Amino acid sequence: MKEEEGLVIGVSPQAGTATVKVGRHAECSACGACAGSRQLTVEAVNGPGAVVGQRVKFAMQEQQMLKGAFVVFLLPLILAGAGGILGWQLGYGGEAEDLYPLGLGFLGFCLGSGLVKWYDRRAAARQKEQPVITEIIS
Repeated sequence: MKEEEGLVIGVSPQAGTATVKVGRHAECSACGACAGSRQLTVEAVNGPGAVVGQRVKFAMQEQQMLKGAFVVFLLPLILAGAGGILGWQLGYGGEAEDLYPLGLGFLGFCLGSGLVKWYDRRAAARQKEQPVITEIIS
């Protein structure tokens, strides 16, 4: 488990979660995929009962971060490449041999993007893999 620190900016008592504002760290410096210029937010299980304005420590599973990065960044590209190769094989020597790889590559990318959305919904529904607030600092 990886521990981070952040500032609670919102609390949802019904869901038992808190929105935590986290500063970017070394792993995020080259990515740029997160919204916000220097900050990002995380929805964490609020076990200790933190309130808005408190600094907290929260833990998250590193393997989930790696799996999420693979799904978001690589899966659409792999499926686009596979679609392009399949299209090249199917359209080789035909009149529209350039359209097959382009079309199937695009379909592969769309399929990969759909799988990213499906994975995101599924991951959001699983509470046990959510970050968990472990300690209230101040």
